[in-house]
Amino acid sequence: MYHRRGGRRYGRPMKPRPSADPGIGGRIRVRRLTRGWSIRFAASRAGVSHATWSRIERGIQAADNRFTLAGIAEALECSPAELAGSPVPAADPEVLAALVGADAVRRALIDGDLSEPAEGLAPPLGDLERTADLAESLLHACDYAAVTRILPGLLHDLHIETAGPHAARALRLLCAATSTASSVLRSLGLLADAWLAGERCQQAADACGDPVLQGYAAYTRASAATTAGSYQRGLTLAERAADELQRHVARPGAAEVLGCLQLVCALASQGSRRLDESRAWSDEAAGLARRTGETTTKGLFFGPTNVDLWRISIEVEEGDPGRAVEIARRTRLAAVPVGIRQVYYYADTARALAMLRNRDREAVRLLLNAERIAPQHVHGSADVRETVRTLLERSRHQAGGSELRGLSARLLDR
Repeated sequence: MYHRRGGRRYGRPMKPRPSADPGIGGRIRVRRLTRGWSIRFAASRAGVSHATWSRIERGIQAADNRFTLAGIAEALECSPAELAGSPVPAADPEVLAALVGADAVRRALIDGDLSEPAEGLAPPLGDLERTADLAESLLHACDYAAVTRILPGLLHDLHIETAGPHAARALRLLCAATSTASSVLRSLGLLADAWLAGERCQQAADACGDPVLQGYAAYTRASAATTAGSYQRGLTLAERAADELQRHVARPGAAEVLGCLQLVCALASQGSRRLDESRAWSDEAAGLARRTGETTTKGLFFGPTNVDLWRISIEVEEGDPGRAVEIARRTRLAAVPVGIRQVYYYADTARALAMLRNRDREAVRLLLNAERIAPQHVHGSADVRETVRTLLERSRHQAGGSELRGLSARLLDR
């Protein structure tokens, strides 16, 4: 087990920020009244104060923090997307194409139970390996529509090959492909499907018997659980896997996977409102990253830069935008030259700048950078849309001018 170090909060308490989407508060109120619950009772279920709940319902305080919204959704027995509105703009053709493709990915995952044999003939494993690499590259470029077109056939063919003469190699490729599937499904807001992909990833890793691969699969599952708001489940999975992987840390790739497990522990701890523990996990990962340096193992890109990207996200969710921006200023983004990592940097830093006020033009610039790199990701991101709403609510004519209005039209006016 890891030693937990104490942390301290940076910055001053912030005045509650008005919601840029008053509809969220209205949807929360309707669901609460439908159940016949008082504000005090509903708030106790979500682990927030009744005063905070009341302010959110009245639109006085924003509920765009994904952890807060997830807690309220869990208390009301619905999904965060139902409270925040549609998770993706239906008029975005590429995002819509990705969602259509995700249906086929879901079926392939359901059919891909390794306890049942798959029928048919598969291409040579060399061809499948190149396809798996392509799917991962498209994921890194945030081309979700292209990834979901490739994955169904790839998953089916790899399933067939796991019963062939090169089963171990096929299982390794299947583990990578199902992890790719879990990541793209999470990005599309299909959280139950992402969990299913993580289960298939774990099944392949266990069949292979490689402890590093098993840790990688646990990272995939823990990420899916944490994104879905099951923070304790995500923490348990990641912490258990990290403890196990410590025994094999000398193996190739083990340190990088271990570091990513520590980062999931940090995020899950933050979701559970244990900030000191979260920062202790981040410190553990940072110490390991100083030893590994920047890496590309298993497409995780673990290293000092990636640790900072996770820290920015955690501090934004915690409501300490000053600390998030401070971390962003020192981050060498060029060290992780993949779109999916860079877009999180731009989007999360823009969220922090929007919270600070008087930094709106810089926030708009970063959002436009994110959109240029990964339009499908940005157009499907509830966090980005809420940030744009906040900026528009503050000033429709001063903050970013025509650029902000154009971005708003692409994200909100659909």
